[in-house]
Amino acid sequence: MVIDNRITVALTGASGSPYALALLKALVRHKQHIWLLVSDAAREVIRLEMGQTLPANHEQTEHYFRHYCQDTTGAIRLLANNDWSAPPASGSGAPTRMVICPCSMGTLAAVACGLSNNLIERAADVAIKEQHQLIILPREMPLSPLHLEHMLKLARLGVVVMPASPAFYHQPQSVQDIVDFVVDRLLKHLGLAGILPAWGV
Repeated sequence: MVIDNRITVALTGASGSPYALALLKALVRHKQHIWLLVSDAAREVIRLEMGQTLPANHEQTEHYFRHYCQDTTGAIRLLANNDWSAPPASGSGAPTRMVICPCSMGTLAAVACGLSNNLIERAADVAIKEQHQLIILPREMPLSPLHLEHMLKLARLGVVVMPASPAFYHQPQSVQDIVDFVVDRLLKHLGLAGILPAWGV
């Protein structure tokens, strides 16, 4: 059996860019080939939360992510959100795993309703119709009935809804420790080795 080490990772306009960047770093360490999608709103969140302004130029933005994630092999490939010929847009070419981290409520609603207004939404639609693995990391509080209905709808379709809800039983000593807990859970659901010891070990 051929193991697909490709993965689609989408960053949308919810708070939580530290989760996304830590996940990308971990995927690079695991030698995954990453199709990266970044919404315009995600760019603004990265600026606010990380103090980093992404370049407007596509190639320079790709270089930024590769440099930040210590990707020396070109594992990260940045896609334009209107690139309808990209592999994640096609059921015959999409990776079998996709993560939306963080997932805004707007993206959540669009995915739940089957919209395909941009490549992020189309890639998620493909993942659902092909019964591929799709994990979303919603970031919002409080949750409205609409948010909860969309999450329930997606969960019933097989989407893994994994809110950024870090635990504290591992006694985190820093913000990064809290981020690592969530990323650890994401990695394990993707079938990859986590970055924290297993519970009880």
